[in-house]
Amino acid sequence: MTIYCYTSFSFSYLAKARVLAATLKKHHPDWVLCAVINDREPDGFRFEIEQENFDEVIWGDEIFGRNTRPWVFKHDVVELCTAVKGPVLKRLLERTDAEKVFYFDPDVAILDDLQCLADMLDSASILLTPHQLEPDDNQQAIFDNEICSLRLGTYNLGFVGVRADKEGLRFASWWADRLSEFCYDDPASGLFVDQKWCDLAPAFFENLKIVRDPGCNVASWNLSRRHVSIGRDGSITANGSSIKFFHFTKLGPLGDVMTQRYARENFEVYELWSWYRRQIGKYSEAGIPADWWRYGRFSNGAPVPKAARVLYRERQDLQQAFDDPFNAEGVCLYQWLSENGVPVGTHN
Repeated sequence: MTIYCYTSFSFSYLAKARVLAATLKKHHPDWVLCAVINDREPDGFRFEIEQENFDEVIWGDEIFGRNTRPWVFKHDVVELCTAVKGPVLKRLLERTDAEKVFYFDPDVAILDDLQCLADMLDSASILLTPHQLEPDDNQQAIFDNEICSLRLGTYNLGFVGVRADKEGLRFASWWADRLSEFCYDDPASGLFVDQKWCDLAPAFFENLKIVRDPGCNVASWNLSRRHVSIGRDGSITANGSSIKFFHFTKLGPLGDVMTQRYARENFEVYELWSWYRRQIGKYSEAGIPADWWRYGRFSNGAPVPKAARVLYRERQDLQQAFDDPFNAEGVCLYQWLSENGVPVGTHN
């Protein structure tokens, strides 16, 4: 039987996904890792699976066959990369050799053996990790962490583990259905991509285990209550527990602000971030523009504004009239938007 892992990304996140792949394969070379790529290569770059640490590629724009392109258009890049997670989870669990499936965000790095998580799925059907495991004790941290979890989801869906049993498949089918229809960044409507949905999971599904190991999914949103240490032997712990995986979310100025706010003088955290930046440099591709996403533009090169995506997903008449919304030639959605006062920019 096979343990499958998967991650979902666009090519602008390829370096991060490669760090995840390299660190996962270091600890679990026998686990099968699938890259779910919600993009197509930029000119001058070719993704060669034989040269990667991934075992398989699943192209996000093929998940629903010929009906996928209109569905893709309804989502921005974050929405798309999260919307595919449910359908792919269901697909992997339905494989005859599947025993367990783990999802990891591409900006996760595996720092230790994950067998303890696989062992949890011997008895549990579903594993989730909360953003926080204990209450914060100052107002700024309550606002940044606890209130943020109330808005965006109690559990961080940068990780999920599911066993290929009846309840695991029931969860995957439900999550796939919801994400196929309602995976949008719209907190005012109670939606935050794939994540907010899973607040309902402990009520809907039996045999769900909340992972309370402080060494799992360590990130800026829980550093206020987790102290990171690096031993002389190189062991890395959080509150005394081996760090299985660290979530290097928001690499850049925002991530730096949050890390500095809560790591404070926990210098080992900065050592981890320094290591991660070196790994990103090692696995980066000069041929991929920093903001590259094939589905961020119409066929003529004009950027697709968020307003156009929202309008298209809300208007059945537009979906029926324009079955390829990316097309910008002849009678097309691009022309309709331009004529009806929706700013769409100009082509390159």
